[in-house]
Amino acid sequence: MALPMASSAKALAKELKNLQEEPVEGFKITLVDENNLYDWQVAIFGPPGTLYQGGYFKAHIRFPGDYPYSPPSFRFLTHIWHPNVYENGEVCISILHPPIDDPQGGELPQERWNPTQNVRTILMSVISLLNEPNTLSPANVDASVMFRDWRDRKNKKYEEYVQQQVRESRLAADRDGVVVPTTIEDYCVKTSLEISSQCSFEVDEYFDDETEEGMDDNDSNDGVS
Repeated sequence: MALPMASSAKALAKELKNLQEEPVEGFKITLVDENNLYDWQVAIFGPPGTLYQGGYFKAHIRFPGDYPYSPPSFRFLTHIWHPNVYENGEVCISILHPPIDDPQGGELPQERWNPTQNVRTILMSVISLLNEPNTLSPANVDASVMFRDWRDRKNKKYEEYVQQQVRESRLAADRDGVVVPTTIEDYCVKTSLEISSQCSFEVDEYFDDETEEGMDDNDSNDGVS
């Protein structure tokens, strides 16, 4: 006789089904082990019009036994140079921080995890973080400084670092047989519930036309399809 499913497992099974029926653009989600609902593998596609355009970044979400009362962890398996990603790949983002009173943390209680959050809001927060890093509380200080210099047009080191990682990630995509979307049309998803495309992604204002043109030139010269 099968044992009753834990409430956290029921919640995760429901969320997984929902994400399969109504995907979040820019993500592909699978279970690490089909018999384990607490470990998810995520493929993140770099948003078009940003430095991460064309990138293929793998990540791992691990859920606690008392989910959704405690937040999951989100760790990049692919090396990614970003102000809010630690060297070990762990993402530093308020929504994944436990709902505890921490006056020294510099975060408002409503910015931290609460049981109304879910995988969908986490994924959207991660995409938002890629588009707009938080340099006030960086996990990678060197990347934060480099990003600010790039944003202030002092140099292009940050752009060069990221685009090198994008090129390397495309090689991984080729090995995995994954086609990475590089246009808004391909990036946006069609759900099984709606015929028209959905796309909530917006390019931030600091990614101007000059930057996007530079990215297109680099993409056409990197020799990777």
